[in-house]
Amino acid sequence: MGRKERPITSPNKALVALAQWLRDQRSARGYSYAELAARSACHATTLQRAASGQSIPTAQSVRMYARACGASENKAMELWQQACVRGSGGPPRGSPNPLTIDGIGSFKAGLRTLYELAGRPSMREMERQAGTGCLPHSTAHRIVRSRTVPRDVYQLTGFLSACSIGPAEHPLWIEAWRRVLGQEVPSVPPLPPQRPTGMESVVVTTRPAIRASDGPVGVAPIRAERSPELQFSVLGPVRARRGEEPLPSGSPQQRALLTALLMRHGRTATAAELIDAIWGEDPPSQALAALRTYASRLRKTLGPLVVASESGGYTIRIEREALDLTMAQDLAADAEKDRASGNRQRARAFLNGALALWDGEALASVPGPYAEYQRSRLEEWRLQLTETRLDLDLEVGCHAEAVSELTALTAAHPLRERLRELLMVALYRSGRQAEALAVYADTRRLLAEELGVDPRPELATLQQRILQADEELSRPADQPAPAARHAERPQERPAQLPATVIDFTGRTALAREIGDRLAVADGVTVLSGIGGVGKTTLAVHVAHRARWHFPDGQLYVDLQGVGSRSAEPETVLGAFLRALGVPDSAVPDSLDERAALYRSTLDGRRVLVLLDNAHDAAQIRPLLPGTAGCAALVTSRVRMVDLAGAHLVDVDVMSPAEAFEHFSRIVGSERVDSERSEARYVVAACGFLPLAIRIAASRVAARRTWTIATLAALLMDETGRLAQLQAGDLAVRPVMEQSYARLEAEQARAFRLLSASTSVFLSTSESAALLDRNPLQVQALLEGLIDAGLLMPVGPGHYQVHALARLFALSLRTP
Repeated sequence: MGRKERPITSPNKALVALAQWLRDQRSARGYSYAELAARSACHATTLQRAASGQSIPTAQSVRMYARACGASENKAMELWQQACVRGSGGPPRGSPNPLTIDGIGSFKAGLRTLYELAGRPSMREMERQAGTGCLPHSTAHRIVRSRTVPRDVYQLTGFLSACSIGPAEHPLWIEAWRRVLGQEVPSVPPLPPQRPTGMESVVVTTRPAIRASDGPVGVAPIRAERSPELQFSVLGPVRARRGEEPLPSGSPQQRALLTALLMRHGRTATAAELIDAIWGEDPPSQALAALRTYASRLRKTLGPLVVASESGGYTIRIEREALDLTMAQDLAADAEKDRASGNRQRARAFLNGALALWDGEALASVPGPYAEYQRSRLEEWRLQLTETRLDLDLEVGCHAEAVSELTALTAAHPLRERLRELLMVALYRSGRQAEALAVYADTRRLLAEELGVDPRPELATLQQRILQADEELSRPADQPAPAARHAERPQERPAQLPATVIDFTGRTALAREIGDRLAVADGVTVLSGIGGVGKTTLAVHVAHRARWHFPDGQLYVDLQGVGSRSAEPETVLGAFLRALGVPDSAVPDSLDERAALYRSTLDGRRVLVLLDNAHDAAQIRPLLPGTAGCAALVTSRVRMVDLAGAHLVDVDVMSPAEAFEHFSRIVGSERVDSERSEARYVVAACGFLPLAIRIAASRVAARRTWTIATLAALLMDETGRLAQLQAGDLAVRPVMEQSYARLEAEQARAFRLLSASTSVFLSTSESAALLDRNPLQVQALLEGLIDAGLLMPVGPGHYQVHALARLFALSLRTP
């Protein structure tokens, strides 16, 4: 056991409790510190200091101490966090709430608070905890000093992980990060880190997943599985990655060879060209042999089919999406097209995505004249893209936000007159006329002193327009002239999507499939399934993630398709037209005229229409957009096989793992961890139906004196289970009653008889025997029950009544 430990003396009572708990764990197991060091791979002195109570230990040492003792790491980290809070010099504080963050300052302060609560670990430890290549220690230092914020999702999640913030809280911080940066679409991250983030429910694409046809970039297109296996970066340090694994790029000369091949975009480079690119006019005597060595090493690292020898030279064969430079070129081209067509907001989004691909200086630290030339070229192109994007900022009225960026850029590039011109316009439109004129005076003085020339005529003309208080200059391009403002009502941009739930869980593949279709505005997508399966929640969640693809707005309506009186298409169209800016006096009376005006109003716009809880295909046909660029997302308990061209998606119950995670997120992982078997029984008793799980979890979460076993005992009685699955206005039984009420008499009889069967799965032949009907009649009945959302197909010719639907049917009178 070693020598007797010193008494714990500290004003931080939580630190005393932590140190005593660590000592108790070691004593209970009879380990010496030498034995703990051998079990934990930590130095014995480090472990001894962790339990001394003299100062707050690092998270890593506490975690390794508990792990070596075979004790609960969760308990150790809970005590450690309490010690950190009480050792911060003020009253106990909890973690900052990302939902309340409303600006860049409060976001930086929140990250700083997380770092404080984590016990102020060293920057090197932050780098290790975040994962390889995710959060450089220098970046972590700037973040905790509130000098910057994470540049991408991976840096942010790495910082959160290094501060011991669990994956369940990452989505809220990601949303706050996007919100405070004002990104219409989240910035495109660099090559993904080696360490998985654990955020399966937050779908974020890596760079190569973005295609020019996807629309505005960012967190948007949900198609990471289409990324090429090999990924390369040249807009920053030259790097290569296979999947999640970073690949070694070798010596500087080897990186220069890789650069020369990548920048040729698949074209073959001769040996002489490559030698000149790497060494210039003074190559070494064995340059050809060295070149072949570097090529051999690249071939070994990347694969023989990637680096190929052709006609005495070399080429690299990769997909276009595998290189960040080509992705930036595609995004810039799309931005140019959208700007030419007048869609400035979409063009800005594309340019923001292209600029976000840069990770510092292009081709950083790559030697050779070729790399130097390309570096200069790419920097010039980057500045051109920045100027274009800033020009668009001014055109859409974001002049106040552009002032700070333009000020920094003009300081970095003082002779670039276009930047100074944009700064003058931004200042003038921000009400800072004198500062705008001062920029011109400073530009004129600088050019005269440095180059002996006058400013270009455009700058002189701009100065005169500012002196004359030109009204046209003060108005952004997107803002109509005063006369036109009265003559024509401005185009409205509805944003009617309901709020998404913050504890959305699972459905990753399904959300990706639907998001992919919305990203390309691919017609109509219909989500169907039994009541309570989470169709609306899924649709709203995906719609929010895809709304950046629809800059002209999002329309939403609850069609009340399962109620006694579903919404009339004429009424819905009237509401939609008014939301789109059509005056009441211009809304026609008839359904056909309203539908025609609705399609005409949507022509040329990109609008997402979410039609929730539809009754049937006839109800939604007049509500569908008629032109490309718009998309419709429909939810219904009916499988709309009669809706031409629709993409039908069957929404099934959750998998057991998803259901358990959903329950845990609502109840809290701490309570669930202590009663895992009872929690599994509860979600199984709910039939893995999301609505039932939410009700059950909400009841437990609202009653702190309840255990999960208490609820499990209540649900054991099948006759009363539906009565227990009710919380406020949420209940399972009314959902079943609504679907049952829509059945025809023969379908209702079939539903009751099938539910009374003891078989878990029913084949067509078994169903025919139960219903006493011929196979053709039974097939029609079964398909009708599937379309009504009361029967689930589980394979060719086999069906299942959901467990809760069966209990509902058994509570009805038998035929």
